Amino acid sequence: MKKKLLALGLALTMCFSLAACGSDKKDDKKDDKKEESTQESSSGDLDAIKAKGTMVIGVTDFEPMDYKDDNGNWIGFDADVAVGFCESIGVEAKFVEIDWDNKILELEAGTIDCVWNGMTLTDEVTSSMNCSNPYCNNAQIVILPKSKADKYKTVDDMKSLTFAVEAGSAGENEAKASGLNTTAVTNQAAALMEVAAGTSDGAIIDSLMAAAMVGEGTSYADLTYTIPLNSEEYGVGFRKGSDVTAKLNEYFISAYEDGSLQKWAEKYGVQAALIDQTTFKKGE
Repeated sequence: MKKKLLALGLALTMCFSLAACGSDKKDDKKDDKKEESTQESSSGDLDAIKAKGTMVIGVTDFEPMDYKDDNGNWIGFDADVAVGFCESIGVEAKFVEIDWDNKILELEAGTIDCVWNGMTLTDEVTSSMNCSNPYCNNAQIVILPKSKADKYKTVDDMKSLTFAVEAGSAGENEAKASGLNTTAVTNQAAALMEVAAGTSDGAIIDSLMAAAMVGEGTSYADLTYTIPLNSEEYGVGFRKGSDVTAKLNEYFISAYEDGSLQKWAEKYGVQAALIDQTTFKKGE
């Protein structure tokens, strides 16, 4: 899997710009007051999490970032890093599977403390959440049966096909932006199942998942990844104004400097996508 991911990363030749997370200034005074109130209520998130002893993390089934082992425990690159961060602040990581399309509502309602699941830093995400610095590069990539891949080399070639996409995902957004026909499903794993079952012509999923789940030696040996539709970055989302974001950014830097992030990345084969966190150190 590691060799596959490295090869995929080289083939994509992705160029990424660092995404700045934050909220747009509002001209309307009422909106200003509402946003200030939200930030004030979230500024004590870190103390609240420490007081209850757990950080509730919204995830979906998304190998190699968050998925369950044979014993039903959540593992993956994101899961392992999340556990490490929680240990650093003296709390337990509690993973809760969510409907990805409702992630913002779940966060605002307080049913989860953060969204940490290979989340693309889209405009919608960065305007609705307080986001961490980006930690992994990614792309939305087309998945097709190997037997049909040679027939569809460009997006225009694919306009007659129907693609399974995770509802509310970056893959769904990119598919629609490219003018492709889509069928929304619950998660990216379900999108692959649709293609394998022949109920969808193809799927559009994250390239990191494609490297782990598709092709020779995987459960989907008859599928292959073809062209990328974009380039993007992953980040972790907290409530607007949350003080946990800065704490996580500090942890990302220290974990990169001591080699912990690299070790976890190599464990799950995502080392080619890892972003150097020392670039976010103040004054550098």
